[in-house]
Amino acid sequence: MTVMTGGEALVAALAAHGVDVAFGIPGTHNLEIYRHLGAHGVRHVSTRHEQGAGYAADGYARTTGRVGVAIVTSGPALLNAATAVGQAYSDSVPILVVSPGLPLRHPAAGNGLLHETRDQQAVMAAVAAASLRPTSVAEIPTAVAQAFSIMTSGRPRPVHLEVPLDVLAESGEAPDVEPVAAGPLAPPAAAVAAAAALLSDASAPVLLVGGGARTAAAQVRALAERLGALVVTTTNGKGTLPEDHPLALGAGIHLPAVRSLVEEADVVVAVGTELAPADLWYGALPVTGKLVRVDVDPVGMLTNATPTVAVLGDAALALDALLSGLGAGSPAALDASGWRERKAKDAQAEGAEWLDVVAALAAAVPRDVVMATDNAMACYLGTLAGLATHTPASYLFPTGFGTLGFGLPAGIGAKVGNPDRPVVAMLGDGGVMFTVAELATAAELGIALPVVVVDNSGYGEIRNEMAERGDPVHAVTFPAPDFAALGRAVGCLGVTVDLGADGTPADLTAAVRDALAAERPTVIHVRMPHPREGVAR
Repeated sequence: MTVMTGGEALVAALAAHGVDVAFGIPGTHNLEIYRHLGAHGVRHVSTRHEQGAGYAADGYARTTGRVGVAIVTSGPALLNAATAVGQAYSDSVPILVVSPGLPLRHPAAGNGLLHETRDQQAVMAAVAAASLRPTSVAEIPTAVAQAFSIMTSGRPRPVHLEVPLDVLAESGEAPDVEPVAAGPLAPPAAAVAAAAALLSDASAPVLLVGGGARTAAAQVRALAERLGALVVTTTNGKGTLPEDHPLALGAGIHLPAVRSLVEEADVVVAVGTELAPADLWYGALPVTGKLVRVDVDPVGMLTNATPTVAVLGDAALALDALLSGLGAGSPAALDASGWRERKAKDAQAEGAEWLDVVAALAAAVPRDVVMATDNAMACYLGTLAGLATHTPASYLFPTGFGTLGFGLPAGIGAKVGNPDRPVVAMLGDGGVMFTVAELATAAELGIALPVVVVDNSGYGEIRNEMAERGDPVHAVTFPAPDFAALGRAVGCLGVTVDLGADGTPADLTAAVRDALAAERPTVIHVRMPHPREGVAR
C-alpha cells in the first residue's frame, strides 16, 4: 500500500498497465490527474477538441495494438468525446476515456456546480462497453485493472472511467493491482474438426476477412494458401493479406463481383467480421448453408448470418488449429486474375470520379503507409477498394458509426504511436471541418503528415441521395475555405492542387511525396470540378 491522492493513484495504475502516452485537454476538474503524468512517465498530447482526443486515441490503438487513452474533464468535455467512444465501440477498438465525475455527496437534484451533468455514467454506458466509477482511492487501481480486462479480453471495446472530484483530490492507501491477462480464447476442438471436415471437401472456398483477424495475418495467409482460397476483406480487415498477394482481392466486400464469387463458392470462411450492413451496402451475402464462422464474440457469431459451423475463439488460435486439422495438402492451382479484373471494374465504375486521386496517391505512398481516412466519398468510393495496402490495420476508417472528422486526429494518433511509419490523412471538405482544429495539434507535434482534403463542394453523398429521391437539393453545396492557407495559418505547410483547372494528378503525387518528407504537416487541398447546387454528381 502507498499513500497518494486519487489522481496519482489513477496515473500510477495507468502506467502500471503500460500506458506511456495520453491524448486530451486539461480542465479545472482534472488537474489532479495532469499533475502526476510526467512523474509517472506518461507523455501527454494536447488536442484542440475532446472529440479529436478520442479519435487520436483510436488511431493510436488501431495501429499499435495497445490501448489508446484520452483524458478529458467532466460535463461538456466528456460529451464531446462520446462520439469517438461510439465510433470505437462500433469498430471494436480498445480506447479508455478517463474523466472526473461529480463528488460523492453531490446533491441529488444538483446545485449548479461547474460542468454539472446529471448522469455522465448513463451517457457513456450507452456508447461504451462499460462506465466504471471507483468511490475511493483504494478502488482506483482495481477499476483501472478492470477497465483493461474489459478492453483486452474477447472482442476489444472502449471503456469510460470516471473518478469523483473529491476522490481525485483526497489521499488514501492505493494497493498495487497487477494487470489481469486473460489470454486469447482457445477454440473448441469439436468445432475446429467440423470446420476442417467441411473444408477438406471444398473445391471453391472463399475467405472473408474482417478487423477481428488483424492479429492473425500470418494464419490468414497460410489458410488461403493451403486451401487455394481467394480472400476478400472488409474495410477494417483491409491489408490483413497483402493486396498484391496472388490470392488477395482486397477490400470492397460490397461489390457485385464479390457477391458472384460468394455465390459460386462451396464453403465461405468468415474470420473476425460481423458481416455488417455497414460493409455490405447492398444486402447480405448468399452464405446460407456453407458458412464457417470464426469469431471471438459469441453474440457477433450469430449476428447477420447463421453459421453452418461456428468456431468461437481467438482468430490466430482458431486458424492455427484449423490448419493443423486440415494437414498438408495440394490445392488446385487457382487463377485469380479473372475475379480481380471483375472486382477492379466494379470498383472503377463505382469510384470513377476519384480515379485520378487514387492513382496519384498510389504513385506517392510507400508500401507500409497507414491511410487514416474519413467518411468521405473519395475514401469509401475511391481508396477503400482502389488503393492497395499491405499490412494489417493500415487503413483506418470510421465504419458502422460513420462519424465525420475522424481521419485527421486518427492520423495524428497513428503517427504518435508509429513515429517512423509513413501516415497519410485523407478527408473530404465537409468532414474535415468537424475536426480541422487538430491541424494545430499536428503542427505543434512537428510530424510529417500529409493531410489530403478532397474538395467536392460540400456533402456530395447527401447531395446525390437528395437528387435520387427526387427531393429539392439544398444545404449540401457550399464553398470551402482555402485549406492550404488555413493550414499555413496554424503552422502547417499548405499546397493546392486544382484538378478542376490546371492541376494534374502528377501534381498531387509530388505534393504527397514532398509532404511525407517534410518537417511538419502539409495540408494538400485537392479541388475537384465543382457542381452547381441542385445538380447531382
